[in-house]
Amino acid sequence: MDEIVTEIEIDASPEAVWAVLTDFEAYPDWNPALEITGEAVEGKRLEVTMEYENTRAMTFRPKVLVMDKPTEFRWQGHLFVAGLYDGEHRFVLTALDDGERTRLTQAETFHGVLVGFINRRIGDDVEAGFNQVNEALKRRVENSSSHP
Repeated sequence: MDEIVTEIEIDASPEAVWAVLTDFEAYPDWNPALEITGEAVEGKRLEVTMEYENTRAMTFRPKVLVMDKPTEFRWQGHLFVAGLYDGEHRFVLTALDDGERTRLTQAETFHGVLVGFINRRIGDDVEAGFNQVNEALKRRVENSSSHP
């Protein structure tokens, strides 16, 4: 098992962050590394394409495990077949300052026989990609006209 955890604080409510995070159709306008299509409904599959700097684009079809508005969005995906390189990706929103600010935790827990090999090769780039997405989400939410 291996885990990558990133965090950022956003000057907006969890509801405002959630609205941007779950508006997949608008991702091309602000998200530098992720494309997501499909319904964000527990038990459904999404199509996710990740392309972080220095890594090749990867498309997979994870299953939505948790969709708990406005606190947690989590999915589980597999590289080829379950057990080789599995990832449980999560976005957790924690209200700060009476709900005026939000801590976003974006993390992934990896399992499978190829975890050590793959994460040694791309783990730093994946962590940098998570941070890049976090920063872009922060900019998008804080500059949004819907945010007071």
